[in-house]
Formats: sequence, structure tokens, C-alpha cells
Amino acid sequence: MPEALGLPGQVSGQVSAQVWGVGQLCRAAADALAARFNPVAVTGEVSGLSLAASGHCYFSLKDAQGQIRCAMFRRSALLIGFQPRDGDRVVVQGRLAIYELRGDLQLVVESMTRAGVGTLLEQFMLLKNRLQVEGLFDAARKRPPPSAPRAIGLLTSLNAAALHDVASALARRVPHIPVVLAAAAVQGTTAASELMAGLRSLYAYCLAPPPGAPRIDVIVVVRGGGALEDLWCFNDEALVRTIAQSPVPVVSGVGHETDFTLTDFVADLRAPTPTAAAELVAVARADMQQHLGALGERIGRAVQRVCDEHQQRLDRVTSRLGRPSQSVAHHRLQWAALAQRLQSSWPQHVQAARLQCQALLQRLDRVMAHVPQQTGQRLAQAEIRLRLLDPRLVLQRGYAWLSDADHHAVTSVEGLHTGQWLQATLADGEVELQVQQTRGI
Repeated sequence: MPEALGLPGQVSGQVSAQVWGVGQLCRAAADALAARFNPVAVTGEVSGLSLAASGHCYFSLKDAQGQIRCAMFRRSALLIGFQPRDGDRVVVQGRLAIYELRGDLQLVVESMTRAGVGTLLEQFMLLKNRLQVEGLFDAARKRPPPSAPRAIGLLTSLNAAALHDVASALARRVPHIPVVLAAAAVQGTTAASELMAGLRSLYAYCLAPPPGAPRIDVIVVVRGGGALEDLWCFNDEALVRTIAQSPVPVVSGVGHETDFTLTDFVADLRAPTPTAAAELVAVARADMQQHLGALGERIGRAVQRVCDEHQQRLDRVTSRLGRPSQSVAHHRLQWAALAQRLQSSWPQHVQAARLQCQALLQRLDRVMAHVPQQTGQRLAQAEIRLRLLDPRLVLQRGYAWLSDADHHAVTSVEGLHTGQWLQATLADGEVELQVQQTRGI
């Protein structure tokens, strides 16, 4: 038994209680636990798994009735043959101990085997699969956050460390963009309902901002890391459906890089950390200034290039123009040469024109001599053809011209009737005829 500290002073009439040192009491309790329980085998669900750089593993083993902190040192961790994850149901063997520096009860794990999927992880997977079938996680409905939002909506807890990280990042990168904060619990039984209420208030701000206030273009939901049960409110089905109804893009920055919740899947964009979420929705002012500076340089180079091209064209035109006196002298030489050519060439053109006119006159004389003879022959031929067309020549051959009382030509027996009077024109006169009978050919 550990020795009690010999401290003076006893209360009269009472038995003096043994006084322990803290370390001595922890060691005594550890010895009692070891004698009573060790070695021990425990089954439960892994939660809050942490891997140290030394290779040691620290986690909690829990079930519906309680939980216990566990430590598995590097040698044991290398022998288990698989990588445990939050939500795994396992069976561990080890020994109970008390960590004297903090006075915590812990289970030092020496071996671990799988025992199935944990209850929370099983619920998570079932709900995830059902919502995925409904299309809430489809990539087609994802919207990219704006590069320069007019205002940013922020949903988190006032007591969350993530609030300070996000606020610092936004103040550093985009101090000119206003941030509208909706406070809500991010852990506990009321967290899901408070988060939904905060989202609805931000949605109302998006659709109808106060007079003079800018419109919210993106909403950021953030929370620091934690165990699966600590982040469980972000797996609430009603909360997931509320996020899916957001009128603007939603960026989820819940937990650390290895943490996943259903909020991450339904959001338009997932960030590995809350600070990364702030950086995704806020392009740094310095980056924008650098981008604008690069654009200004490009515009300046383009303008300089155009000016250089016009200057080169102006130089070419100037070189072609030269001195005005030289141009005038050049044109004078051209005019003198043309005048000389004109003086030497016009007599030749006149002589050629005279010869051409004489030839034309000779041709005209010949044509005029033949024109009367040809014209007389043509008139005689036309007279013969005209006489052949004279109807009296036809009547002289024994034909007659029949017409009715209206002097219409009769060319067919059709339409004639007995007793009708006709007039027959012969070569030497006319005869009145009366139809006695008609016969067709």
C-alpha cells in the first residue's frame, strides 16, 4: 500500500482519514483496475480517431451507453492489418489504465479486429444512398460560386473557432465585401433546427435584402473538426433538403479535410477546411489588383502596337510623297513627253483618217449606183406577189364568195336553213340565192 503523507492536525472525536498524493492515488486506482479487469476485451464504435506523427493512434470507443478513451501505440497499430476509421465497429483487447498526467481513464489497446459497420456510419450511408437516388447530390445541379460576390452569407456558431478563422480570412482578402452572419448551434440536439432557421433567414436576405444593402450572392456554412457524432447535425435530412433549396450557391466548410458530412455532398462546393471555404468565395483584393494590372499591361501593349503600325504606314506614305518640288518636276517631265508624242502623232492620225474617208466615199458611190436597180427589182417582185393574192383572180377561176344578209362569210352548211337568202359574189357581179336544201360532205 502507498504511504500516507504524515500531515499534522486531527479533528477531535473523528478518525483521521488517510491523505493521498494525486499521483499515488492514480497509481493505486490503476493497480486496482488492473487486478480487477485486465486483460479486457471491449467492442464498440471508433470515434474521433487521431493518428500522431509518432505512429500512435488515439480514439474513443463508444456505444449507446457510454464511451472510453483509447490509446494504441505504434507497435500495436502496425500489427492490426487495416486502417481503422471513424464509425468502424471493432473488438479490441487491451488493459485498463489511468493516464496520471490528466487523471483520465483509458484503454491501452494491444490488438484490434473488425466487428462490422458502426451504427452512426450505417445510418449515414443509408441516408446518403437514398438522397443520392433522389438526385440531391447530382453534379448537374451544382453552381459555381461567384468570383466577386456583392455580399457573403455566413452560417456558424458565435462560439466556434471557425468563425474567427473565416472572419480573419475574409477581412484579409476582401475587406470591402460585407458579410451577413446567421448564428446557430453547430453541435447538439437543437443544432439542426437552428441551422435550418439560420439558412432560411439568409435565403430571405438573398431574395429581399434591406434597403440599401447589397444582395447576398453566396452562403458559407462552416464548423471546425470533430468526431462523427459531433458533426452529426450536418447529416440531418431536413437540413440537407433545406440546403438543396438555396437560391444562391452554398459552400460547405464543415470539419477537417478527412471529415465528410451530407452537407458537403448537397452543397454546390465543398472546402476541406473553414478557412479554405472563405478563400474559395473571396478572391483576394491583391490578386484582383494583380489581374487588373496584367490586363492594363495587355491593353497598353495592344495600343502601342496599333500606334506603331500606324506610324509605319505614315512613314511609308511620307516616303512616297517626298518633297513637293520633286513631284511637280516629275509631273512636268511627264506632260512634256505627252505633248511631244501628241505633236508627232497627230499628222499621221489625220492622214489615216483621210484615207479611211476616201475609201468610205468610194464604197458609198458603188452602193448608190446599185440601189435604184435593186429597189426596182424588189418592187416588181412585190407587185407580182401582191397580184397573186388578189381575190378576183380566184373568182375568175369559177369560185364564188357566199355571204349572209349581214355580209358575214358563209364557209359551212352548218347554221344554214331552208329558205335563207344568201349573196354570191362572182367575178363579174353578184347573185341573190335562196337555200332549198343542205347536204353535208
